[in-house]
Parts: sequence; C-alpha cells; structure tokens
Amino acid sequence: MTGPEIRESVINILSDIAPDEDFSSIKDNVPFKDQFEMDSMDLLDIVLEIRKRHRVNIPEEDYPKLDNMTNTVEYLLPLIKS
Repeated sequence: MTGPEIRESVINILSDIAPDEDFSSIKDNVPFKDQFEMDSMDLLDIVLEIRKRHRVNIPEEDYPKLDNMTNTVEYLLPLIKS
C-alpha cells in the first residue's frame, strides 16, 4: 500500500469508530484526541482495528506512536507496503 492508501484506510477506521465525526479536513500532524472527541479507549480501538484489517503486529509499547495521521502512516508504511 502507498502512503495515501494507508491514510484512506485509517480514515475509514476512524469513521467506523467515531461515525459522528467529520474526518474530511483532518490535520495530519495534530493528535487524533485533540481534533476529535476520542478517549483512550477509542485510540486503543483504532490500533486494534488497524492490526485486524492489515494483519500487522503492533507491539503495545508502539501504540503511542499512532497518535496522529502522519505518525500512523509513517509507522505502517514499511509494515504493509505490499
């Protein structure tokens, strides 16, 4: 997958977890929790859903690295390139 494809996939996951939020103007460098009404459980759900949909292993200590769109795409790109 390319960076833009990963970004779109993450937006789809965000939309599933927080369907009432508008993700059309997401700020890539701003933490998800600062942009949207999300708590720590929502952020955990995002990581778990990424793991499930893309069949990647994300160690628990890396969860904080997936706090915004830029970091998430950069983290996932080498894991799900194909």
